[in-house]
Amino acid sequence: MPPIGTDTVVCNFVLTQGSVFNTWKPMWVVLLEDGIEFYKKKSDNSPKGMIPLKGSTLTSPCQDFGKRMFVLKITTTKQQDHFFQAAFLEERDAWVRDIKKAIKCIEGGQKFARKSTRRSIRLPETIDLGALYLSMKDPEKGVKELNLEKDKKVFNHCLTGSGVIDWLVSNKLVRNRQEGLMISASLLSEGYLQPAGDLSKNAADGIAENPFLDSPDAFYYFPDSGFFCEENSSDDDVILREEFRGVIIKQGCLLKQGHRRKNWKVRKFILREDPAYLHYYDPAGGEDPLGAVHLRGCVVTSVESSHDGKKSDEENLFEIITADEVHYYLQAATSKERTEWIKAIQVASRTGK
Repeated sequence: MPPIGTDTVVCNFVLTQGSVFNTWKPMWVVLLEDGIEFYKKKSDNSPKGMIPLKGSTLTSPCQDFGKRMFVLKITTTKQQDHFFQAAFLEERDAWVRDIKKAIKCIEGGQKFARKSTRRSIRLPETIDLGALYLSMKDPEKGVKELNLEKDKKVFNHCLTGSGVIDWLVSNKLVRNRQEGLMISASLLSEGYLQPAGDLSKNAADGIAENPFLDSPDAFYYFPDSGFFCEENSSDDDVILREEFRGVIIKQGCLLKQGHRRKNWKVRKFILREDPAYLHYYDPAGGEDPLGAVHLRGCVVTSVESSHDGKKSDEENLFEIITADEVHYYLQAATSKERTEWIKAIQVASRTGK
């Protein structure tokens, strides 16, 4: 959930339900010093509503909706409940951390500022995590991505915890491994690194003393890398693995309409070319895709009406029609994002196998 605007503002698209809306709708939500504003569109000048945080309580995880994941609830002093659903676990946890801090600041008469990592673990002022991330990804001098095997699984394009700290020490970016552990934990906290495998995921979830592990058995990956995990088998499924050999050219979360119930769910999409596939995943972080769309010879267009011919109330819809005439309806958060996805899919469908 990257910050947009000033350091004291947190904002992103999330699904919301509350006193203003009786159904779940994607809204542009902004966390301010003393409250949460929500807008129908990112470009709107005035919010649709505002939730005051003074005296409010936060519940996460919220179990009020059995089939909805990554939901949090804010209850105001007037006992009004407001529900927010993030796209994936890390995004929800980031919102929870920031909202808790905003409420605590209000109670203590302090000013809320999102960039708490540097203060909470006392990062040196000379450390720029964004610049460090780019250095780590340098094809020649950065941290080398590996294909590693553990527990009958192959983790492709991943890093080891000890390898990350080895790189920091060898490049004299930290004075010792303990400082490297602190920097690595900050990279993990800010989303520049993601955990892969049970060991690193458990540590990141707070089961271990430190969220980042200086271990060759702890695996991590860059969020925009070609990371994927595959099972080993005695009769390797060559066809399935072929789908994942393509280069990742775009990834992100979209709403996808189901083929049977026609309900909409948030899915994480990864677009690969050569071969051209669009895989979609449970945003909770499952390593296996829920499905795949073969894009070779497909048609993708923006949609202004639903597939029954009626005018659609939803915005930023687009449709993929495969060579086998299977229709997929997707929804982006903004018109710009929809255009970017359409162009990327068109390129992949022309160049991929």
